Amino acid sequence: MNAILEVNGLCKSFNHFSLKDIGFSLPEGCITGFIGINGSGKTTTIKSILGLVLKEAGEVKLFGQEFDKNERELKNRIGIVMDEGYLYEDLTIKEMTKVFAPAYSTWDEYVFSSYIKRFKLDPNQKIAALSKGMRMKYAIALALSHHADLLIMDEPTSGLDPLVRSELMDILLDFMKEEGKSVFFSTHITSDLDKVADLLIMIDDGKIVFIEEKDTLLDTHGLVKGDKRLLNEHNRNLFLKLRETEYGFEGVTNQKAAIRQEMNGVLIERPSIEAIMLGYVGGDKNAY
Repeated sequence: MNAILEVNGLCKSFNHFSLKDIGFSLPEGCITGFIGINGSGKTTTIKSILGLVLKEAGEVKLFGQEFDKNERELKNRIGIVMDEGYLYEDLTIKEMTKVFAPAYSTWDEYVFSSYIKRFKLDPNQKIAALSKGMRMKYAIALALSHHADLLIMDEPTSGLDPLVRSELMDILLDFMKEEGKSVFFSTHITSDLDKVADLLIMIDDGKIVFIEEKDTLLDTHGLVKGDKRLLNEHNRNLFLKLRETEYGFEGVTNQKAAIRQEMNGVLIERPSIEAIMLGYVGGDKNAY
């Protein structure tokens, strides 16, 4: 399977935070979830990939070409949806589109109009008057109307209600029906990825924690519940995170076989992506 995006040795430092040797590869034809808590480095990574902040080291390749040397050509093949505002509040949708569309030689007005109708957006409405959900739909219409092959989205569902978030996931699945399409989707709302993600990449404190297929990740981790009297100094080390109450314990593990062998009577359930993510955040086993 071809790599649509390759990142190697990416570094970027700020006063109180830095990306540390970030590296990963996105296969073509996949929805990749880029997960981590707020402040973990998701947005900085995406901005560094896109050249929106100046990286200090590292190489970014898109479709096999170095992004720095082929930026103008490659941006035609990328659709970008950012959480923070990049739309002019005082313009209408129609006016904003006239500013945006000329940046892409492959802009397709018919496709754009189809999305505007599908999302029930009024071209004469001002950006300032749009709800957060309507803004996101408009941003997606812009991102998908120049026949992009890779859709890069930074926290697109943040602050949206569950219905709009569900609609967005359906839009991504429709986009992926076209051959050769891929999505790179950063979020801290991991439930959005349950039905759409193929691959998961986790970042924490500026470092990549894991890169794994979603189903493999869920199969190899477990949510363990039981009587806390079953816990001892040895088997506590089998957990990524533990939470104890007077009634029992609940913990996330990546060592299910060892748990089954050493802890009779516990219940091992399939974890959520969020439980796994929180299991890897920080160093305190009892912080989950």
